[in-house]
Amino acid sequence: MSEQNLQPSFSIQRIYLKDLSLELPNAPQILLEQGQPQVDVQLNLHAEPVVEGIYEVAVTATVTAKVNDKVLFLVEAKQAGLFEIRNVPDDQLQPIIAIACPQIVYPYLRATVADTLNRTGFPPVHLTEVNFQAMYESQLQQAAAAQQVQAS
Repeated sequence: MSEQNLQPSFSIQRIYLKDLSLELPNAPQILLEQGQPQVDVQLNLHAEPVVEGIYEVAVTATVTAKVNDKVLFLVEAKQAGLFEIRNVPDDQLQPIIAIACPQIVYPYLRATVADTLNRTGFPPVHLTEVNFQAMYESQLQQAAAAQQVQAS
């Protein structure tokens, strides 16, 4: 094997919309309701190997808006990417998958959610920027704390 084949490599193979769901369960009556909608946003990150050196990383946003405790709309979008990651040391692989890959996928997810809601006639919800590095570090701290609790 040549030395060039052992060099670490990272490339985007494809970015795609994996799943999209939109519900307006109380339309058209809810459209007559007065009041400021309460918007709740939940994010989820999922990553898994597909084949040797290829990983799928998906970021899911679930956006729920309610007016007077009635659901105005519910949007769930899962944006994913296929990433080729080769010859990367194990201690660096997880941060790439949990930080770098979601940072690439997330802008597409934000656009999908905004565009979907715009097509409903509602003002778009613009998802805020996310610090995936802080999320990753927080998960590491929680896992370390859970291990300490189990060890005691």
